[in-house]
Amino acid sequence: MVNFVHPPAESLQLHHVLSALADPVRLNIVQVLHATQGGLNCTAATAPFGQVPKSTLSHHFRVLRESGLVQTTKRGVENINTLRWDDLERRFPGLLSQILQLAPR
Repeated sequence: MVNFVHPPAESLQLHHVLSALADPVRLNIVQVLHATQGGLNCTAATAPFGQVPKSTLSHHFRVLRESGLVQTTKRGVENINTLRWDDLERRFPGLLSQILQLAPR
């Protein structure tokens, strides 16, 4: 079983979050996750990114997880990804909403 690395909310670093969001594919993944309520498995989350190899997408999800933007939980055989919106909002109030509002779609 895979143990996912999720930094505690109080240890999230601004430069890690901004660095993760600087990549257009990762920013787009965050936009897709924000538009969903219950989270998405990797397959559903990656549907808009069919041109990106799965190994590259795995890397992007790992970067998002380790920066504190995404929480990945095991549900049966699926890995469900959700935004850590509340944690990010407590640590950096208004940051993610501003980035998503200003980001190209």
